[in-house]
Amino acid sequence: MNLRPMRPNSKVAPMTSVPAAASGNSSKSAKVLVIDDDAIFRDLLRLHLSNNGYQVLVAEHAIIGGHLVLSEAPDLIIVDVEMPYINGYEFVEALKGDLETRDIPVVFLTVDENVAVHAKRLGAAAYLNKPVMLDALLEVVRRFTSPDQRSGGKEVH
Repeated sequence: MNLRPMRPNSKVAPMTSVPAAASGNSSKSAKVLVIDDDAIFRDLLRLHLSNNGYQVLVAEHAIIGGHLVLSEAPDLIIVDVEMPYINGYEFVEALKGDLETRDIPVVFLTVDENVAVHAKRLGAAAYLNKPVMLDALLEVVRRFTSPDQRSGGKEVH
């Protein structure tokens, strides 16, 4: 198990690419939307996920993220909590209240210590605390983007 932290100042090189089929996805790679106002962290997530065979969309806040959800229909959304305009909890509450978007799995990725309570209340698929280990991130993404696992996940720390 690789326990390298995903920090911008890390001296560790990114993991090598894994073909989409090896990551548990069907022939079409899963589309993952990352919503985070931290540009460096957002770019790190994009790099690691794309290197592991995922199509990655990014948004710097929830308003742009909402437009991408409607126009691109992602298979999974990874969202920060503390963002300008609309926080991650408000975004997920709106998402889960809409018939078109409520079944998209959402993973909170945050430093908020109260995330577990909010994630359960809002019906999030999982949550991860920052700084996140790369293996934990990839495990959660694989779990909620593989066709046989999409419908019933467990909370992940």
